[in-house]
Amino acid sequence: MRQIIVIGIGAGDPDHLTLQAVKAFARTDVFLLLDKNEQRQDLMRLRRRMIEEHARPGHRVVEVPDAERDRTTPAYTEAVEDWRRRRAELVGRLVAEELGPDGTGALLVWGDPSLYDSVTAVLDEVLTADPGAFRYEVVPGISSVSVLAAQHRTTLTRVGHPLRITTGRRLAEDGFGPGSEDTVVMLDGQAAFDRIDPEGVHIHYGAYLGAPDEILVSGPLDETAAEITRRRREARERKGWIMDTYLLRRTED
Repeated sequence: MRQIIVIGIGAGDPDHLTLQAVKAFARTDVFLLLDKNEQRQDLMRLRRRMIEEHARPGHRVVEVPDAERDRTTPAYTEAVEDWRRRRAELVGRLVAEELGPDGTGALLVWGDPSLYDSVTAVLDEVLTADPGAFRYEVVPGISSVSVLAAQHRTTLTRVGHPLRITTGRRLAEDGFGPGSEDTVVMLDGQAAFDRIDPEGVHIHYGAYLGAPDEILVSGPLDETAAEITRRRREARERKGWIMDTYLLRRTED
């Protein structure tokens, strides 16, 4: 039976690859790379570098444009479901066309595949339509959340405090009122940290974590929000994209 390995490849540093990931690279026949867009070619080059360093001789690399999600519609849930359906069709076709009956393919996922990534949901959708298409396994990776804490030399949790992981969209909707627990924010395209009351809130911010052009800012939110907004805007204009996350912590708790 065909085998698919979902490999977490870390947040942006080639050294983030775990030994388990390196071993998975070495038993892969075909690497299936879903290309986001032309602006993110530096990310594709990083994936190719990892493959060149760790893949076995005779492997193949197949690169195809990824399905695009409609980010303009207010119907967020419906847009995500449509995007996953089209991704499932794409992945199912790739597996059928590019892998032999006993071949092993790999999908390379930034960070940890279990944290805010849709690849496993997509594979489950393929298997729902075609139960015998393949087997798959997941190799965990170093997430941007872990790298964020390490780079700022802090911990994600404090004694007696819960930790929430959410999105920028939910932070903008729910706010960060008094009594809020420590919160990691991901997938924030609109700088939602600039929409909350900064009084008594500390932020540990990171963009392009692990990469040579990494951005780190830490301090009281009321003193750092403007700097973070400026630096992420300049970086997005320069690179064409931004990949960031941050930890909000209420200091008086």
